[in-house]
Amino acid sequence: MDWKQVRFIDEPVQAHFYRPPALEKKPGCPDEFAWRGTTYRIVEKLAEWHDYRRRGRMARNMQPQHAAVAEGRGSWGVGRDYFRVRVESGQVFELYYDRAPQGSDQRRGTWVLVSELAPAPSTSS
Repeated sequence: MDWKQVRFIDEPVQAHFYRPPALEKKPGCPDEFAWRGTTYRIVEKLAEWHDYRRRGRMARNMQPQHAAVAEGRGSWGVGRDYFRVRVESGQVFELYYDRAPQGSDQRRGTWVLVSELAPAPSTSS
């Protein structure tokens, strides 16, 4: 199914897991997230993808052969894990986990709600 963006959000959210993730920097899809005072329970993960490319200064501080391996599996603090999810209300959202630490006192990454989606109209006739 193809999706179209209903609204662009790009705001931080709090992700919640019923069981703590085994890996802090690769937590997987959350069970719910809180945004603007509302908790959205995820009932279905529709898609998942990863972007572990190094950007800017981080892209230049590795030998090319090591950078290629890191892009495939990720390295500490680099990249994003994306999820397209359906919540209990039927709404569909895209969110991602940014693996970059937010400072020496905040070594965990952050969750960001990217957008709300709706099915794209079919182009077949």
